[in-house]
Amino acid sequence: MTARFGGGSLAPSAWIVRFAPLLRAGGEVLDFACGGGRHARWLAERGFRVEAVDRDTGALASLATVPGVQVREADLENGPWPYDGRHFDGIVVTNYLFRPRFAALLDCIVPGGVLIYETFMLGNERHGKPSNPDFLLRPGELLERLHDGYLIVAFEQGEVALPRPAVVQRVCAIRHPAATPRLPTGREDQG
Repeated sequence: MTARFGGGSLAPSAWIVRFAPLLRAGGEVLDFACGGGRHARWLAERGFRVEAVDRDTGALASLATVPGVQVREADLENGPWPYDGRHFDGIVVTNYLFRPRFAALLDCIVPGGVLIYETFMLGNERHGKPSNPDFLLRPGELLERLHDGYLIVAFEQGEVALPRPAVVQRVCAIRHPAATPRLPTGREDQG
């Protein structure tokens, strides 16, 4: 059973846009459970080398010709882990949660690399799907999972109205940073 939910918007998440400036310029970024690839496209347009992974071959087909995007079809829940020995400068995840692979995902981030994660949490069931607690973070769960070896740059949890009412949890974290990062203002990319 899939653990990804969300609308069909082609616009990138404001959370991803806000913290993408923390990614190493030109670095390699994993768009994990990429779905239609809105973040893979957006990041590639900004000069990142992107690997977009999902089990949906139809969605991946639409990304196959996008410059700067490498696609990988993989069952991230039931298949073999496709990233043993691989490392990325950043990983973005939106509207997806599969707890058994979370530690393996974190192991793929290089020191100084950035995790930008946003998905649904408990309380979202009153707004519709996802409503299964297996696919809803517990309060503070992302912070608990990142307590060791990560600098939390930003964390939010609560109810949002757009793009549709939902209860979400978001984090941006840097693995073993060499220095204190300069925070993005949100105005770096106005184009």
